[in-house]
Amino acid sequence: MAKRLLDCAASDFSQMTKAELLFSIAASEGRVLASETIGTVTPLLGDVTNAELAAALGADILLLNLFDVDHPQIQGLSNVPPNEVIRKVKRLTGRPVGINLEPVEEGELAQVDTLWAMTQGRLATLENARKAADMGVDFILLTGNPGTGVTNKAITDTLKLFHRHLGERLILAAGKMHTSGVLGEGGENIITKAEVKDFAKAGADVILFPAPGTVPGVTTEYVRDMVSYSHSLGRLTMTAIGTSQEGADVDTIRRIALECKMAGTDIHHLGDSGYTGIAAPENITAYSVVIKGLRHTYRRMAASINR
Repeated sequence: MAKRLLDCAASDFSQMTKAELLFSIAASEGRVLASETIGTVTPLLGDVTNAELAAALGADILLLNLFDVDHPQIQGLSNVPPNEVIRKVKRLTGRPVGINLEPVEEGELAQVDTLWAMTQGRLATLENARKAADMGVDFILLTGNPGTGVTNKAITDTLKLFHRHLGERLILAAGKMHTSGVLGEGGENIITKAEVKDFAKAGADVILFPAPGTVPGVTTEYVRDMVSYSHSLGRLTMTAIGTSQEGADVDTIRRIALECKMAGTDIHHLGDSGYTGIAAPENITAYSVVIKGLRHTYRRMAASINR
């Protein structure tokens, strides 16, 4: 039987099956922190990756945004073959690692001339998902960055495909942190119970919701209801701060953390835009202390990756 994630060391994560990792998350009772980082931008510390920094500050799971499976890049790493980038991050941090892939229906790709502009290697195609699995990714989050036009229907269709071909290899998470440029799917319409059921039937292991207070109209009561419904379907949940509030003041982060805990979520997500590429560092640790306390936070920060 797998340990709860709170008690796991790098050697535990390296041997876990998908089922064991899911069990360890559930067994931690809402005390798992996932930190999202971007590897294509200059790291906050220059020659140390943002993923390493997030791990050092108390993150339990690392999520790589804007990761292009055709051109794998994590600034701060050098002399690493492209197909070894993910495994190198895992060796350096001793954490499970996931990536975002974005399900955009044919002809629906929004044209955005920003950091978030889509590349072929970030699209949620079966080929890209297979490449990610072969690189050592532990989970894929099907979601959308700003303005990319990802819809809940596209997420459901992609889940079915990924579950059929890769469901035994990868944890599949799904949901939206904001509208992703689809204005009809804003506020409480970001995801409905019918869509939660669709995600679950399509093969999602983890269903994502915006954290209370991060999207207009998304309250603790709404998220609590959605989390309870997801749990009734046998699925884990993740609440996400994906609207740059990962760069808010520490008091705001603490309040959101408590609201997410009260909503009953299994995984707490912090986005990558406190500074570009990572949450404000103090907020990673502050969030961890709220949901895990000092003992578990310092243990995660201090434990050697050689354990």
